Amino acid sequence: MKDKKISLKDIAQQAGVSTALVSYVLNGKEKESRVGKEIAAKIKEIAKELNYQPNHLAKSLRSGKTHTIGLIIADISNPFFANIARIVEDEAKKHNYTVIIGSSDEKAANSWDLINVMINRQVDGFIIVSAENSEEQVQYLKERNLPFVLLDRHFPELHTDYVSINNNKAAYDAGTHLIKNGYKSIGLLAYKSNLFHMQERIRGYQQALKENDIKPQKSWLKEVNFINIEKEVRASIDQMIAGKNPVDAMIFATYSLAVNGLKYLNELNLKVPTDIGIVSFGQGDTFDLYYCPITYLHQPMNDLGRTAVEFLVKKLQNPEEGIKQVLMEAKLMTRESSQVKESS
Repeated sequence: MKDKKISLKDIAQQAGVSTALVSYVLNGKEKESRVGKEIAAKIKEIAKELNYQPNHLAKSLRSGKTHTIGLIIADISNPFFANIARIVEDEAKKHNYTVIIGSSDEKAANSWDLINVMINRQVDGFIIVSAENSEEQVQYLKERNLPFVLLDRHFPELHTDYVSINNNKAAYDAGTHLIKNGYKSIGLLAYKSNLFHMQERIRGYQQALKENDIKPQKSWLKEVNFINIEKEVRASIDQMIAGKNPVDAMIFATYSLAVNGLKYLNELNLKVPTDIGIVSFGQGDTFDLYYCPITYLHQPMNDLGRTAVEFLVKKLQNPEEGIKQVLMEAKLMTRESSQVKESS
């Protein structure tokens, strides 16, 4: 014999109130309906004791809303995006939303497939870490009036909601820090990408060199393909440390590039920071396990994730909500890998 499904009427009878009052409270509308705090707390406690499970399907059919958010991230294997996904999931739960997560693996085709799957699943809105060449997908969502917020990456030519970091300033801070600590030949290892955030990191690095009268060498800036990262990182580092003007410090534009780069520097028996100074974007356990603590740009993941959810939920509650765009600051966490360079 199946257990009886608990209804709003069961809770109302035990609480000695109307079914409508129970509905207001369990739907988070007690303030709007001016329900007293004591009776609201009593209703919630009874619902918990009876293990009340709301009928989301019926609710969705009535409202046209599924209370689900589609989250598309770039690379689930990257600790930054894995952590962002957890933060978004936890924050969405506070607003009674469930998150469906998909990883594009940095491919626009995968991102497009995920968007279509999630539209068919009738998600209420999207939070998207954009892949390269996905501008048309963003434009499609705009034209369909489907609520979305771009996270970590955005397209400056498209007027959309976004939450990101000031990538130009972050890279500028990394370069300036190394220069002040005595490094004069600073390289940058980045992804070969037209995405705005990556181009901003390159521009910030170049600006730091220019303002300190350091003439950049062609071999100092290397851009590698995401799909062939290990091989190209090795080839790039070989070129950066060879020739007439070898680098004495490197900035890694992402955590994944840093992991691959540090591994190869170990194979080459180059010591950090004695032989080469290091600063990296991102944060992860590898930096703590490495023999030399790595200086890194701390990106405010909690604030990024929470704000993206906040912006989307407000948009879902009020479709007329204006466009919101936020750039947050990354904080340079200085450690031994970029300490003051000893005079030779």
